[in-house]
Amino acid sequence: MADERTTMTVGELMAKCLQAEGVTFMCGIVDGAHIPLVSQLGDYGIDYLNTHHEEAATHIAEAHARIGHRPTVVIGNPGPGGANMLAGLTSAHGEGHPVVAIACTRRSATTQPERGGAWQATDLVDMARPITKYSALIARADRVPELIRAAFRAATTGRPGPAFLAIPDELLAQEIDISDLRVTPAVQNRVIDLGSGDPTAIERAAEALANAERPFLYAGKGVAWAKAADEFVALGDHLAAGMSTSLGARGVVPEDHPHYFHIFDMATTSAVRSDADVVLVVGARLGEYDGWGMPPAWGDPAAQHTIQIDCDPMSMGLNRPVDEAIVADAKAALAALGEAVQVRCEPRAALVDAEKYAALNAETVNNAVPFVMSEGTDGVNPGQMVMAAREFFDRDAICVVDGGNTTLWAVALNPIFGPDSFLYSVKMGYLGTGLPFAIGAQLAAPDRTVYLLSGDGAFGFNPMEIETAVRAGLPVISIVAVDSGWGMERAAHRFKGIDEARHQGTDISPDVRYDLMAEAMGAHGEYVTAMDGFVPALEAAVASGKPAVIHVRVDGELNTNAIGYEQFQYSRTL
Repeated sequence: MADERTTMTVGELMAKCLQAEGVTFMCGIVDGAHIPLVSQLGDYGIDYLNTHHEEAATHIAEAHARIGHRPTVVIGNPGPGGANMLAGLTSAHGEGHPVVAIACTRRSATTQPERGGAWQATDLVDMARPITKYSALIARADRVPELIRAAFRAATTGRPGPAFLAIPDELLAQEIDISDLRVTPAVQNRVIDLGSGDPTAIERAAEALANAERPFLYAGKGVAWAKAADEFVALGDHLAAGMSTSLGARGVVPEDHPHYFHIFDMATTSAVRSDADVVLVVGARLGEYDGWGMPPAWGDPAAQHTIQIDCDPMSMGLNRPVDEAIVADAKAALAALGEAVQVRCEPRAALVDAEKYAALNAETVNNAVPFVMSEGTDGVNPGQMVMAAREFFDRDAICVVDGGNTTLWAVALNPIFGPDSFLYSVKMGYLGTGLPFAIGAQLAAPDRTVYLLSGDGAFGFNPMEIETAVRAGLPVISIVAVDSGWGMERAAHRFKGIDEARHQGTDISPDVRYDLMAEAMGAHGEYVTAMDGFVPALEAAVASGKPAVIHVRVDGELNTNAIGYEQFQYSRTL
């Protein structure tokens, strides 16, 4: 039976509006003021998870949005709770994740404007504005539907990103007549599908690609967000084109595809990109990790025909000039482009100069051998640990990465084979996202295995969220590479020629036991000091059916000299 009530609390009205926007999950830390909202969520099909920190909750929401392909909501308390969310929103803004954050403010009588000495009074709306796409105060109950629509519209239009709403705590409990208010589904509030773009532009792009001798296709996270991996790879296969992805879009092209060029193999990837005569960039801004889309990491744009497809006009030609700009949904545009290319040319059999690129790749692999073959004297080789984890888990498992040097090992040696299978703080390098990202991913994909590769420094940011995972029954597996220090900062000191006696801030107590910490919170713990114990630890972790933390002692010297460190430093000079 339809709900025929004409009055409800503002908190329930908010739940009703969130349901209309397609929200099915939200998280945060409950404040007494939130009760009129959170107590109604179940009636509107919205699950709620309470966490231990609002920043971690925002990261959970980020991952849930990214893997679930829909906006996710996070709530925070007045003053400090809302401020804690802002740290997470910095990450969501950098990564392009559509998180809608809602914070209470204390009573309007003391905060609008602020009365000197008011408790937990801070201008969260202004503080959030630089790190969100929309930030507003809901000062009137009758504007709740309008402002929620505005927040979701901003979060999902163009390049996705976070939005922020604040509401006075006394407002949530007020009764309101909703008979004259508009609460409509998301499809009526914002553009859901941009379509395939200008047909003439698609035809011009197809002509260029069909006539190209050396086409190259590059996927950014926009391809993953649009669920366009199949269309992207199909077009590349038809053209026998070289293909690669941004770091955040790993998995769009299976990383064992014969025409895929790995981001870690900078020499080979730069060669194939520089040799291309036509370049197609989809859903990517070509940022710092992408060499800005310019030489020497790419060819001269004056000599290469560049086509860019993106949902965001502001991303067009941002770092590299383009010859064809197509504002469109990536999936629809790639499907249309693929059909137009097939009309113009037959499928091609072989990548031009495949032998040349294979030789360059073989050199990269050969250079990597010493990193993975070295045996540690005080713990395991972190590269061997990463490779063993990749071999253990299914191809469709979701890999989450967190840390400094641990990330370098994971990027180089943990191939990703499908879309929506890799999470890392690409734009921000935000430490502490790992466990929250893993929790959010598991919530969004409950039938898939989720494993985290984290350094001990990074894992220490949000370890209490182990209890959150236990309480929620989420069997995420956290593999913590423990060198009792900040490995990348040790490497940075060494890279700068600083004598070890002068290193500052690089050590963590060797007595910390992350496995025991996990067990104390009801999770499964494993302790590994040698490679022959690692796979049995993985097996035991999976068999437990619980969230698990595997404390792996890695050799500090090997971890300090991580694979790819010099390439990482070089990429930041381009």
